[in-house]
Amino acid sequence: QVQLVESGGGLVQAGGSLRLSCAASGRTFSSYAMGWFRQAPGKEREFVAAVRSGDNTYYADSVKGRFTAPRDTAKNTVYLQMNSLKPEDTAVYYCAAQLGPYGVTYRPDHYDAWGQGTQVTVSS
Repeated sequence: QVQLVESGGGLVQAGGSLRLSCAASGRTFSSYAMGWFRQAPGKEREFVAAVRSGDNTYYADSVKGRFTAPRDTAKNTVYLQMNSLKPEDTAVYYCAAQLGPYGVTYRPDHYDAWGQGTQVTVSS
């Protein structure tokens, strides 16, 4: 019902910027949240950022002030703009969709559809 297509991963030097995108179909942006998660080797998947209906945004403490998650409703696309990147940001990044407004924003098990993941590598 909901399909997500990601793009934008790559290699960047510390202090640089990268922009990920996730195109969604099947539901309007006002009917579900769009979130970003990341997973490093040997680590559990962790919350990064999300935007809910009404454009309420949420960010993990580790990325607050550096990352933003702008949403383009006309294109059914959410972005993850990553600035001031650090080596510890290296991970596979996933976008995810939540069908309704009542799920917990930060919990990956409360999201209903996932993108394929894209590798982000930050070098010193």
